[in-house]
This record gives sequence, C-alpha cells and structure tokens, in this order.
Amino acid sequence: MQQRLLVLPLVAGAAALALTGCAAGSGSGDASSDGTIQVVASTNVYGSLVESIGGEHVSVTSLLDDPSQDPHSFEASAKTQLAVSKADLLIENGGGYDDFMTTLADASNTKADTINVVQLSGLDKGGDTEFNEHVFYDYPTMVKLVDDVATRLGDLDGADKNTFEANAKTLTGKLEQLESQTASLKTKYDGEEVAYTEPVPGYLFDAIGLDNVTPEKFSEAIEEGDDVPPAALNDTLELFSQKSVKLLAYNEQTSSPETEQVKKAADQAGVPVVGVTETLPKGEDYVSWQQANIDAVTAALAK
Repeated sequence: MQQRLLVLPLVAGAAALALTGCAAGSGSGDASSDGTIQVVASTNVYGSLVESIGGEHVSVTSLLDDPSQDPHSFEASAKTQLAVSKADLLIENGGGYDDFMTTLADASNTKADTINVVQLSGLDKGGDTEFNEHVFYDYPTMVKLVDDVATRLGDLDGADKNTFEANAKTLTGKLEQLESQTASLKTKYDGEEVAYTEPVPGYLFDAIGLDNVTPEKFSEAIEEGDDVPPAALNDTLELFSQKSVKLLAYNEQTSSPETEQVKKAADQAGVPVVGVTETLPKGEDYVSWQQANIDAVTAALAK
C-alpha cells in the first residue's frame, strides 16, 4: 500500500503554539469549558458525520475541507496544530492516507482518543494485495464509525448520550438506505466493466458488483504521483477506443497529463465520465454526497 503524499512542514512557531494550546485546551477526555466536545477530523467527510451525530454539542474542525484542494498535498499550520492540541477526539482515515494526523498528535502530546477508520473497518487483511484506503466509500464501515462516534461522544458528555444515540440511529438508517440502493443496482449491473483514474470509488463499485479493469500499473502510478508506464497508458486508452467499459470515474481533485488524456479518450468515445472526490463538495453532507455519487453512477450505467 502506498503512502499518500500528504506533507507536514511545521511552520515556524507551530510547535510553541501547540504547547500553548495543549496547556490551555481540554484534550483530556472531558468536554471543553463552553460545554462542546472538540473534535478534529482529517477530512470533512468524517467531520460531517460527527456533526450529524453531535449537533450543537460538538465543535468540529476538519483539516481537509476545500473541494478544490488536492488531498495529497496537505500542509499543516500552527492553526491546525493548535486545533489538534485542544481536541477531545481525533478521527483519522488511517491506512497511510493521512499520516499527518499522527504527526500532529505526536507533536501536540494530546491525550485525546483517536479513531482510525481503516482499523475500525477491518477491511485491511494485510498480505500482498494492494489495499484501497478510501474506506469512506464503504457504507458498512461508515455504519461502524457512526456507532463508535456516538459511543465516544456519550463517554465525553454523558448528559447528552441519548441525543447522540438517537442522531446516530437516524444517520445509520440513511446509510442503510444507500446500501440498499447499491444492492439493488448489483442485481442489474453485476459484472459490468468500468475504469477509474484512481481507486477512490472502489468500494462503491464493489457494492454494485462492477468490475474495475483499469490496468493496475496505471492507477498505481497516478495515485503515487509517478510517471505512468507507456504500455499501461496505452492499455488504458484502449479501454475507451474499444468501448469496453461502461464508465470512467475521474478524481476531480487530482489531475495529470495522463489522466487528462484518458478523460479526453473517454469523452471522444462517448463513454460517460463520472467525477468523484475525496472530500465533500460545498453545501453537501456525507449522505447527500454519496447519494449524488450513486445517482451519477446509475445514470452512467444506464446509457
């Protein structure tokens, strides 16, 4: 499994600010003095889920929350370091996706619990198989996360435990509706061949039963930020010139000359291109974002 190119240059003064924040903030398993639980999530995907569960009782900082931002090139600042130092709960994706969270937590010496979503998912079985760390597209994992977050928020704020549990139940129902939709699509499209520039929507495709036939060396090179081997690029382009795939999923937050070439080939061949992202678009919450993804894939498959 690759290590994501999420860099963490601590700017001048960040360490000092972190120490100050650690002394002033909670970060100790208790809600802050204003009564809200301070949560720091690596991306707004997880931040959105926490806000749905915690409501007014939580204050969430999502470190990656700009839909135009390349998630692979995050740079920490004194502000983000301070937020981590004051947190009561941290949420990271794990799996090498957001190692900056570990770096920030270590630098701030926080005592806050951390939820590692990859570990929670149980999807990484180890071995030689390349692991897809984009577990936020796996709805059963998100159900597990919702339950875990509700439990931890209840531990931090016992007075509002029932509220957290009720909100979690409502959210779980919505996630299960997403699962039901993908199961229904699988009965119709199981085995259909598709392609992607990166394995961002891999778990969504798996749930629908779609068969990703993108040459592994192509998607690996794109994800690593490496040069794509010419043979892998040619093989990928042939998927569209021969119209052997139903759609191309294109990561809208990262691009390269090779991905643009592949997208152009899909457009020219009349193969639908479905844009996918790694963080929430503005104005969306987790459920509406994933519903839009399902709707876009459904429309592409129907063509």
